[in-house]
Amino acid sequence: MKVLKRIGIVVLILIGLFLVIFGGYYWYLAAHYYRIPDHQKLHVGNQQTAVLQTGKSYKATTYNVGFGAYNQQFDFFMDKGELKNGQKLHGHRGTAFSKQAVLTSTNGVIQTMKQQQPDFMFFQEIDTDSTRSFHVNQVKKVEQAFDQMDYAFASNFHSAYLAVPLTNPHGTVRSGLLSMSKYQMTSAERRKYPVSAGPVEKFVDLDRCFVVMKFPVKNGKSLVMINSHMSAYDKGGKMRKAQMKLISSVMEHEYQQGNYVIVGGDFNHALGQDMMTHFEHEEKIPSWVSPLTQSMLPKDFTMVRAQNRETVPTCRATDMKYDPKINYMTICDGFIVSKNVTATATNLNTQFKYADHNPVRLTFKLN
Repeated sequence: MKVLKRIGIVVLILIGLFLVIFGGYYWYLAAHYYRIPDHQKLHVGNQQTAVLQTGKSYKATTYNVGFGAYNQQFDFFMDKGELKNGQKLHGHRGTAFSKQAVLTSTNGVIQTMKQQQPDFMFFQEIDTDSTRSFHVNQVKKVEQAFDQMDYAFASNFHSAYLAVPLTNPHGTVRSGLLSMSKYQMTSAERRKYPVSAGPVEKFVDLDRCFVVMKFPVKNGKSLVMINSHMSAYDKGGKMRKAQMKLISSVMEHEYQQGNYVIVGGDFNHALGQDMMTHFEHEEKIPSWVSPLTQSMLPKDFTMVRAQNRETVPTCRATDMKYDPKINYMTICDGFIVSKNVTATATNLNTQFKYADHNPVRLTFKLN
C-alpha cells in the first residue's frame, strides 16, 4: 500500500508540473498575441515616378516563397495527408534545413524573378526575422536585388516562440506580404481578414490580410492592385468564404469608382473545380482544398486561368518531400481582374526547387 501511495503521489506531482508548465506557456502565448488593426497605412519605400497608361502591355508575378524553407526535400509539421492505399502521411519539420538552404532558396526566387523582369511583384510568406528561416531577412534581400522598384511590406505573421514540433520548433516568426512595382505607388493599405479565434488555432495561424495599392493611370483613373494570402488550414472553407466576401466587397467598390482592379496571390483554393483532381498523384485530396469558381466572384470580375494550367501546378502538398508521381498538386496561385483589364496568365515551372509553390505571371493591358 505504501508503494502504491508513493507512486500515486509521484503521478500527481508530475501531472501538477505538466499543468503548471502548460498553463505558463499558454499564458506566455496569450500575452504576446495580438491582431494588427484594420486599415493600416503602409510605408511605400523607394517610390518610383513612372505612371501607367492604357493600351500598354505590363507584367505582374505572384509567388509564395515559403519562408525559404520549402526546397524539394522539405515537409511541414502542420501538413497531414493520406495515400490512396491508406498510408498516413505527416510532415515533421518546423524550420528550414539550414541558413544556407534559406539563402539558396531566396537567391533562386530572386533569379527566377529577374528572368521574368516583371513590372509588379507580389510575394507571400516572406520573412524578415524568424527562427524558422534562421533569421535571414528575405524582404531586405529582395528589395536590394530590385532597387529600381518601390515596395510596401505588410506583416501577417508575428508570433511568440512556438515550441512545436518539439523536435524542431517553429520558433518566433516575423513574416508577411511584400509588394513591389516599377510604377508610382501612391498608397498601400493593409486590410485585415477574418481568421479563426480558436484557443489554439489563433496562435499558430497567420494574422491573415491583403494589401490594397493604388497606382495612377494617365487617363485619370487608378489601377488598384491587391496582394492577398487567404487561410490554408480551414477545413470546410468557413474562413475562406468570409475572406472572399470581404475582398469581393473591396474589389467591387474600387471597380464602381471607375478604377482598374487586379487581385493576385495565394488563394489557398483550387482555382476551378477541375483543378481539384486534374494532376496525377497518389494522395487523396487533402482536407484543406476547396474550389474557387467563377460563380463565386463579383459579376464584373474574371479569374484569369493560366494557358498552361493543364501541365504546370502552382502548389504541392507538403506532408512529404516532393515526388512528382506521388504528391498532391493543384493550382491555388493566380489572378482575378476586373472586366476593364485584358489579361492572360502563365504558370512558371520551377519544379518546386525554391518553394512549395510555383510563381504565376500575368500579362495585362488597361483598356
